[in-house]
Amino acid sequence: MKVGALRETFAGETRVAVTPSSAVHLAKLGHKVFMEAGAGKASGFNDADYIKAGVAIEKSAADLVKAVDVVVKVRQPTEVELKRLKLGQTLISFFYPGQNAALLKLAEKQAVTAVAMDMVPRISRAQKMDALSSMANIAGYRAVIEAANNFGRFFTGQVTAAGKVPPAKVLVIGAGVAGLAAIGAARGLGAIVRAFDVRPEVAEQIESMGGEFLFLDFSDSQDGAATGGYAAPSSPEFRAKQLELFLSQAPDVDVVITTALIPGRDAPKLWTADMVAAMKTGSVVIDLAAERGGNCDLTVPNEKIVTDNGVTVVGYTDFPSRMGAQASELYANNIRHFLTDLTPGKDGVIKHNMEDDVIRGATVAHGGSITFPPPPPKIAAIAAQKPKEKAKELTVEAKRAKELADSRAQTRSQFALLGIGAVLMLIIGLFAPPSFLGHFIVFVLACFVGFQVIWNVSHSLHTPLMAVTNAISGIIILGALLQIGLGSQWVVALSAVSVLIATINIVGGFLVTRRMLAMFQKS
Repeated sequence: MKVGALRETFAGETRVAVTPSSAVHLAKLGHKVFMEAGAGKASGFNDADYIKAGVAIEKSAADLVKAVDVVVKVRQPTEVELKRLKLGQTLISFFYPGQNAALLKLAEKQAVTAVAMDMVPRISRAQKMDALSSMANIAGYRAVIEAANNFGRFFTGQVTAAGKVPPAKVLVIGAGVAGLAAIGAARGLGAIVRAFDVRPEVAEQIESMGGEFLFLDFSDSQDGAATGGYAAPSSPEFRAKQLELFLSQAPDVDVVITTALIPGRDAPKLWTADMVAAMKTGSVVIDLAAERGGNCDLTVPNEKIVTDNGVTVVGYTDFPSRMGAQASELYANNIRHFLTDLTPGKDGVIKHNMEDDVIRGATVAHGGSITFPPPPPKIAAIAAQKPKEKAKELTVEAKRAKELADSRAQTRSQFALLGIGAVLMLIIGLFAPPSFLGHFIVFVLACFVGFQVIWNVSHSLHTPLMAVTNAISGIIILGALLQIGLGSQWVVALSAVSVLIATINIVGGFLVTRRMLAMFQKS
């Protein structure tokens, strides 16, 4: 089959659906790849790069559509682009069928197969084709970069000769792919990160990224997870508690990044005007849901505004396009993987298997009919995990009772060990010869004193493994020192050698540990 990528015509769009590297993979599937002239220029890929990868260049969009069987692009098609397609051709792009009924009707009229990359089902096998997640990952990272660019201070805390700089406090609302990417990027810059999501099962994911999950004290059961790993709409009572939590956070945080979206709906309003008014001068709000109306009351799509109290509200809708080269590589890989599923024989022949969960789920028009919405996939989407029950906090009286019980148990254990030791010492004293007792006393003292001296050194100065070997070396040194001068010249010589070797082991252990710790220190 002949696969061709169109140049994006949407204002400010820098992405492209095929990169030189993905074109090589498509050729291995048996496809011939075409590009509209200049399609990759905004992403940093020149026509010469494509020609080296074996791609044929067409002068115009009309010429490309005539030459190929499959048209791929990033943004949803325009009416003009759809009308160019002929019977039997396949279009693969973002489509948003729930919001574009007119485009769906036109695809049906043109009798083309329309594959919506935004409709790829969220099942494990389809993760490599999940373009929404790929772009959300970039958007979350870029949101932090934009926030840092508009924030007047460091993200990381610093102590300098000129004074102390506190770390920035970042609040991320929504812990999907974009939210987790934002948490990771903000933590990487040294900020203190808090995050909230209506799905309590994501608390572990937030904490694993270094963020603090904000729990909402809400008595009624609230299951915020919908099918496919998306968030579900909240009840009015839950929403009221949610807004109350956010309002309490507003005066304290420096940066707010909102990522909350529900498929097929306008973005929920989560950061209200009074929250913006409560924020400190110089604070920043990054609204990743601006294209769908925004999570913030004051968001203006595609614009950056500064409020009367000095808060910057950023409503850009092109975060992935602001990293065109990287976004194009990831999106082109999503397209390539989808075409791999469409070409099971790797012979360049596309087989549109409507029994396949992934292909069926993403196909919104096929054979002159609208196939949206798709049926539920046979394989269940990523299931929401039940949140772990929080351990009940003990009362003050219960804590004291527990501490007293633990102390008594430890005392009984110590008395038992002392009793056993006393009996053993008595037996040895009664039956052992005097010559043995002298050596035995040296051995006991060396073991006790040597172990206590070395083991009580903090593990931050030597690793636990080195602590054990150093403790053994301490026993050897003390024993050897006690033997020097108490025996023949051979005993003195052997004791001196023992002290030398054990000392080398201890000093070497500390040097090795110091080098290991230096590897983990930030330069």
